[in-house]
Amino acid sequence: MELGSADAFDRMGTLGVEEEFYVVDGDGYPASGISDLVYDDPPEGLLGDRIDHELFKFTVETQTPLIEDPADADELVRAVRDALVDHAADHGYRVAAAGLHPAAKWRELDHATKPRYKSQLDRIQYPQHRNTTAGLHVHVGVDDADKATWVANEVRWYLPPLLALSANSPFWNGFDTGLSSARAKIFENLPNTGMPSHFADFEAYQTFERRMVEYGSIEDRGELWYDVRPHTGHGTVEVRTPDAQSDPDVTLAFVEYVHALVLELAERYEDGESGTEIRRELLDENKWRATRHGHDASFVGTDGESVVSLEQFVTRESDRLGVSGLRDVFDAESGATRQRRVREESGVETLCERLCLD
Repeated sequence: MELGSADAFDRMGTLGVEEEFYVVDGDGYPASGISDLVYDDPPEGLLGDRIDHELFKFTVETQTPLIEDPADADELVRAVRDALVDHAADHGYRVAAAGLHPAAKWRELDHATKPRYKSQLDRIQYPQHRNTTAGLHVHVGVDDADKATWVANEVRWYLPPLLALSANSPFWNGFDTGLSSARAKIFENLPNTGMPSHFADFEAYQTFERRMVEYGSIEDRGELWYDVRPHTGHGTVEVRTPDAQSDPDVTLAFVEYVHALVLELAERYEDGESGTEIRRELLDENKWRATRHGHDASFVGTDGESVVSLEQFVTRESDRLGVSGLRDVFDAESGATRQRRVREESGVETLCERLCLD
């Protein structure tokens, strides 16, 4: 039984960034490349031991090294991406990024054969068989398990606006879904996903984690795929909400914001703040608004009554936390809007090309 421990929470403010990408051919279309990139010729250097594959043979995930100084995040995120692009090019592939690949049709793609994924496909069936999603996961170290649990509770309200800013997946299985982040809905069809409930303390979360393994609902703690979780192995608060991005500047804007937000919430915990009481149904409503409308979304406020536009959220959070990246992302064309525009103006072939990192 793979379970974590409160002892893992022993560092404050460290960073780790996990990004999921698509392996594609020279034209930007999905290609089954994980055997070449992960198994037959694994990379050395920065990417060594920091690349793995996901459910499908055209999806990979990279991890940065542990980032002790947040000022190093920019360099390391870009360096890992560059290393992946070079490694893929050495084997005749390219790398693309989006919440969903616009040309990926899951019935025509091969699943990975790793036992972990074969087990998931057998247990979960249809929802996992079609899970071609790709996201961004940001880990922020927290030095106390109860503090991490409290922060994860509080972070929940901020996740739908973050999803709205990141929304970059309008197309799924070859058609326009009408959503800004179809990835969010595809992924939510899996068990143990979406907006988590409030946990009173770390003991309550760990009890839940243990029981889910004991019940046979999950094989290990890694299968609790909620939008945020106290990561009991890494000792972090892990935010898993954003769609994957081809532009590293957008990724880094979200990394900057999540890091600042977790640190600010940790300070509020240390000051004895009681926390926010808001119904999970309203949090789910906010996530739906982000999923559907992206940059045009508005949200039910933390008081459960007011309404906050995404622009108001960005202005407030940028001023409150002293971050600049959110404003740049909001002022630019959204990922979903850009994908629709490119496909309408130039076709899916050009869109696939534009999503490539090189």
